[in-house]
Amino acid sequence: MSQTNHMKAAEAHESAAKTARMAAEQHEKGNHKSALEHSDKAMKQSETAHEATKTAAVTSKAAAH
Repeated sequence: MSQTNHMKAAEAHESAAKTARMAAEQHEKGNHKSALEHSDKAMKQSETAHEATKTAAVTSKAAAH
């Protein structure tokens, strides 16, 4: 179970990073409205990833005891 939670957390972080890169690319192109939308989405994904990481850490601690 712990491994599954860590994989979910990793995938969530990867998704947030990909969206953040998309925001950066849009800023580079001068499309600031799209960049802002991607930035907001990346922030929400990052928050989800953070929660998934906390869940994974709890399951890891439980498995270690």
